[in-house]
Amino acid sequence: MYSTTTLIIGAGQCGLAMSFELSKRSIDHLVLDAGRAGENWHSRRWDSLRLLTPNWMNTLAGQVHGPDDPDGFATARQFAAEIDKWVTRHAPPLFTNTSVKSLSRLGEGYIAETNRGPIRCRSVVVATGACARPKIPVFASTLPHRIEQVSPITYRSPLELRSGGVLVVGASASGLQIAQELAWSGRKVTLAVGSHGRLPRTYRGADILQWMHLARVFDEPFTKVDDLERVRRTPSLPLIGSPERDDLNMDILQARGVELVGRMMDIRDGKAQFSGGLCNAVTSADLKMNRLLERIDTWVSDRGFDELVEPPKRFAPTTVSTDPRLTIDLSEFDTVIWATGFNPDHRFVQMPVFDRKGRFQHHGGVVEDGLYVMGLPFLRTSRSVHIDGAPRDAKALARQISGQLSQPLAA
Repeated sequence: MYSTTTLIIGAGQCGLAMSFELSKRSIDHLVLDAGRAGENWHSRRWDSLRLLTPNWMNTLAGQVHGPDDPDGFATARQFAAEIDKWVTRHAPPLFTNTSVKSLSRLGEGYIAETNRGPIRCRSVVVATGACARPKIPVFASTLPHRIEQVSPITYRSPLELRSGGVLVVGASASGLQIAQELAWSGRKVTLAVGSHGRLPRTYRGADILQWMHLARVFDEPFTKVDDLERVRRTPSLPLIGSPERDDLNMDILQARGVELVGRMMDIRDGKAQFSGGLCNAVTSADLKMNRLLERIDTWVSDRGFDELVEPPKRFAPTTVSTDPRLTIDLSEFDTVIWATGFNPDHRFVQMPVFDRKGRFQHHGGVVEDGLYVMGLPFLRTSRSVHIDGAPRDAKALARQISGQLSQPLAA
């Protein structure tokens, strides 16, 4: 049986950041991953994917900058290579190809059953991330067998899909990017639009994320948020990381021939059913974008920077059909791509620490003294799902772990 002080489950940017912080505090630990370090970046991203955050936002723990070209956008493979270099440089105590079958309490600590055997520890950090399993609606099981079903985890390129029409369900970053790539390839694409956002890639001469960083949009602590559960359900930023710094929005997709419909609600009698809320959804996204731009403009004006940057602007409202199709015969599609979000996979945790929806109940990543979680949306701030948010969260949680470990064990 292995034994360690702290066990870290997951060797992506979050788990490695925690290892870095524990090493600084001389806390004995092990890091486990079911595959390689950064396995998701190596094997669970589509071929053309670039990170939607510029490289200056992609710093790993202990780095002063991300991949080369601070304002560029790394591919998934380039970022996976950054993780490989980090592991070589820092040599964390890492067990790869080690899957955790169960995690449970044992005395005043925990025991993880793994394919290497049991591992005992005093504290655990679950850092397997928020995107382990695609969130696919129950009615997906009623699709005809001839239709191929794909998620952003299994999608690779248009060349690997069947030749017919494609229904992309979900219009956050993954759905938008995949729909655009398919339209570029000449596919007939229908995009089912539910909750989503709209952002320009650049604004007033700088990347929109640079402005959001300066205006501290990402830094509001979870303790100051009025409706934390709602904020944690916010879709990912509707951006694409291209060298040309292109925008990605509904008008651009429609210009490329993508048909927009409302949220997919059900499948009945061989037909896909969609809501009639498309106009409301895009109007809401436009309003939220304009509120953000107003916040940026206020930040610029308050600091007297108006004469130093481009003048403010507003973008034309999104134009969509006032009469989108509410039903579509499934014979129009050979493939459905479920870009409907992701769920974490914490099924191995055999303890009563979840809410009724199976989500960790935690306070800023602290589940209980000895059990911690990382990589979830708005864990501590909205940076928690960004790569450069991992070192910040790890530092805060490492202080908690250090304090917990300094307490004597019960006699």
